[in-house]
Amino acid sequence: MHDTASSCAHDRFAAAPITRVVADAYTIPTDAPEADGTLEWNSTTLVVAEIEAAGATGIGYTYNDACVVTLIRQTLAPVLLGEDASDVQRLWLRMQRRVRNIGRDGVAATAISALDCALWDLHAKRQQLALVKLLGQARDRVPVYGSGGFTTYTDEQMRDQLTHWVRDDGCRWVKIKIGSDPARDPARAQCARDAIGPDAGLFVDANGAFDRQTALRFAADVATQDVQWFEEPVSSDDLAGLAAIRRAAPPGMQIAAGEYGYTADYFRRMLEAGAVDVLQADASRCGGVTGFMQAAALAHAFHVPLSAHCAPALHLHVTAAVAGLRHQEWFHDHARIESMLFDGAPRVADGCIAPDLSRPGLGLELKRQDAQRYAA
Repeated sequence: MHDTASSCAHDRFAAAPITRVVADAYTIPTDAPEADGTLEWNSTTLVVAEIEAAGATGIGYTYNDACVVTLIRQTLAPVLLGEDASDVQRLWLRMQRRVRNIGRDGVAATAISALDCALWDLHAKRQQLALVKLLGQARDRVPVYGSGGFTTYTDEQMRDQLTHWVRDDGCRWVKIKIGSDPARDPARAQCARDAIGPDAGLFVDANGAFDRQTALRFAADVATQDVQWFEEPVSSDDLAGLAAIRRAAPPGMQIAAGEYGYTADYFRRMLEAGAVDVLQADASRCGGVTGFMQAAALAHAFHVPLSAHCAPALHLHVTAAVAGLRHQEWFHDHARIESMLFDGAPRVADGCIAPDLSRPGLGLELKRQDAQRYAA
């Protein structure tokens, strides 16, 4: 027994050269037209990365254009092949250096994010642990807020969606999109408040559609509706504007942003500027599990709560491990896709999602046959 246990331990900690790196894109139609204050879309593209080493396969993903596949296959895979899959931090730095002249933000950051998540998934699987246990568990369950209320929805569609999240899923908060038609936004916010009642939290997201004066006018118009969260009232690049709106917003209305943060440097600048009451970070954009933990550490150091943006199945284990987390976005589009294409995708119960500790790594497995019909 001792020899067998020693052999298993040796296998888990022995070097594991990476033998294969693959990436594929899947474009999934939405179940209805979707739009926010600055964009309209009828489909969403999921880019899945897989890394093989020592007989195990790690999986990660991001939501972006299919061009990410080419960057992974041609530019980042050669940086990883032959390297020890256990050296996750070192490989993250190698990938960052490889894209120095390409530009670390945007497409490159999302490609690295998918690969970093795959490396962490692989590392945890080789230790035969759920990823949250490898990272160090901070909480058993992760609170979520229902997120949708697209500007393309009728009032009836929005009411049905929000009511379901509060009544059936037990969500404590919901979020709607605004900004497509500023004159109509206060009435939509009132419709949302009427649907969820006085006790649930109401969030709004302008996706940077407003200028400063329009954002402040909207904030004043909905002051009586107890809007607790105003996300990206102006562009997230306008840190001074976010800070100004934060200072002038009605009492109890928090300003949130950060979903377009691709590096720790950006999050640091946002926090130093006093631009947000709540920092958002997205592991599918900001450098994977590694980058998300950096963002969480920065938020914790600035005494600012953290909220995870979108991709709930990808975030589940790292959000259960970091300090200072307030909640995870249960984004309609991504939650739907993840339940369709991944075994092990979480489900909401009593307003929370919880990692399945019996499943190693991220606990996800791609439903390849189901996914193939959406191959880009």
